[in-house]
Amino acid sequence: MDRLSVLDAEFLHLEDGITHMHMAGLSVFEGPTPDLHDIEHLLATKLHQIPRYRQRISNVPFELGRPVWEDDPHFNLAYHVRHVAVPAPGDDAAVCRLMGRVMSQPLDRNRPLWETWLVESLADDRWALISKVHHCMVDGIAGVGLITVLLAAERDAPLPDPPPWRAAPEPNGVAKIVDAWAGLGDDLISWVRRVPGTARDPLGALRSGAHDVSGLLRFARHLSSTPSLSIEGTIGPNRMWAHSSVQLADVRVIRKTLGGTVNDVVLATVAGAYRELLLRRGEDADGAVVRTLVPVSVRTDDARGVSDNRVSAILYELPIAIADPLDRLHAVMDAMGELKSSHMAEAGEAVTTIGNLAPPMVIGPVTRFSTRVMRRLPQRSINTVTTNVPGPQMPLYCLGREMLEYVPYVPIYQGVRIGTAILSYNGRLAFGVTGDFDTAPDVTILADAIPYEVDQLLKLAH
Repeated sequence: MDRLSVLDAEFLHLEDGITHMHMAGLSVFEGPTPDLHDIEHLLATKLHQIPRYRQRISNVPFELGRPVWEDDPHFNLAYHVRHVAVPAPGDDAAVCRLMGRVMSQPLDRNRPLWETWLVESLADDRWALISKVHHCMVDGIAGVGLITVLLAAERDAPLPDPPPWRAAPEPNGVAKIVDAWAGLGDDLISWVRRVPGTARDPLGALRSGAHDVSGLLRFARHLSSTPSLSIEGTIGPNRMWAHSSVQLADVRVIRKTLGGTVNDVVLATVAGAYRELLLRRGEDADGAVVRTLVPVSVRTDDARGVSDNRVSAILYELPIAIADPLDRLHAVMDAMGELKSSHMAEAGEAVTTIGNLAPPMVIGPVTRFSTRVMRRLPQRSINTVTTNVPGPQMPLYCLGREMLEYVPYVPIYQGVRIGTAILSYNGRLAFGVTGDFDTAPDVTILADAIPYEVDQLLKLAH
């Protein structure tokens, strides 16, 4: 049986009807709009490359094991492919409203955890696909991999006939329990097998262990409570969404001239955008602390085609108090250089590995209880999330139409009212900003401020 990892399962446990843990992307294409049946046929030809799209979550009785993936015997592609048109004039505001409403609805746990929406009537003879998939299936890197599977690198790529498929028999409850504990034993054996390597290189093992402990301590120190801000607190079930984009070449000019990495430039501009948002809300930006969770991929080359989560994270305080764009960039460069040697990401990966040995009947209830507590006593350790994923740097096509834009969506959770996802595609960097509908209706301010911050740095670079 194919069991979820402890990290994959956590994304399921975090959902409570208010926190929706699906990821998504908005892909905008040149016209004309294809027929819905053509989209269904395209997906049908790709499903054998994405087995998760025909599998559903199956729980082990009494939570005696982590959930498993099983083929959905009632799989119906038509259920997962939706069709909608935005009202005239089909402008960006209408698309953002639609995206927010689609993201406000949880995925059906009784079916495979994904949806694709065909969106027509966009301005300038364009149309779009909204691809919505649960975080327990993919992280950011794997999500980009799904797009590259579904779309084509050539405009006239032929479509093969869909291969035949039959659902595998559903295992019974006893078999799930036996397999779960056998799998737990395999995880333990795999962990024990590392001991001989430790004995052969005790100094290396000691250094690695010291790095993990150091990283955990650094992570823990960054979990102190921050001063209250309007961008953190309880959330509701509904979402707002806004987006913007910049030329990747401009960011590279800034990096080359002013220093740092592309990610440093991105974080500096996001910090500037948060400063603008807080100022527009009448808050003290000079005294604000905005701590962001930054996911870090630990996916190896041999796991590029695997649909699961291979991520760790670091915590970083965005330099909101710095008004000057260049000084802000230098502050990011210094801090990120230090964080790269902090071993936070390695410590997170080690915790996840050890977590696979934890009893499932403990992890699920504890996570759900913690989520309920945070709804009443919201955490103020993490104020936002900022994720940056590299995408394909070449044009992709859907049924002969070129994809013009590819904009990501990141979920938010209790205590975090705004999140920012960044994704590069074919020479552009797209920023998708998620907000809680009731407490962050002004996320457009943040999205629009990012290109302005890039322009400010670009002027300094010339």
